[in-house]
Amino acid sequence: MQIVIRNLGTQDYEAVWRDMQRFTEERDEETADEIWIVEHFSVYTLGLNGKREHLLNSSVIPVINSDRGGQVTYHGPGQLIIYILLDIKRLKLGIRQLVTILEQAMIIALAGFGISAVSRADAPGVYVNDKKIGSIGIRIRKNCSYHGLSLNNYMDLSPFDNINTCGYPGLEVTGLADLGVTISNSELAIPVVQAITTALEK
Repeated sequence: MQIVIRNLGTQDYEAVWRDMQRFTEERDEETADEIWIVEHFSVYTLGLNGKREHLLNSSVIPVINSDRGGQVTYHGPGQLIIYILLDIKRLKLGIRQLVTILEQAMIIALAGFGISAVSRADAPGVYVNDKKIGSIGIRIRKNCSYHGLSLNNYMDLSPFDNINTCGYPGLEVTGLADLGVTISNSELAIPVVQAITTALEK
């Protein structure tokens, strides 16, 4: 079954989150899987296990309690977000397999720009020189996934200073721009989505 790819541009986090919930609630066995490419206005999101003590400083950036997995993270302009709305039962995928597909998609895409990135068994996501560049947060409902990955591109990283990123004190972050790569989110999305769809077709 063909995967529908949607490029949503820059959107409010909560609006897209509610759309994902609605899509997942209303889909059935015949509904095509979708991948949403988006960029969000500045927002901190807390996962289901998110602890408010990981928000170190109050700021003007809003905080939203989300239903994804994981702890606290930041989304903002210049960060590529890819949401995966997949029927994992139909795809015969487990959650760990899905996380690995997303991590590998980011690693493959970054390698194409000459950036060597790795995943870590102890902390989901993707890292370059021990700095986090890509995060993953997923929710499974009715055997279907939503939420997905975020990849830091050409963004202001200073809001990460106000949180323990993903619940890890002192964890530093980086982005493609900091690593000498200048590219738009729409261009960056192409190899990431390509790697995801290729893995799902196997």
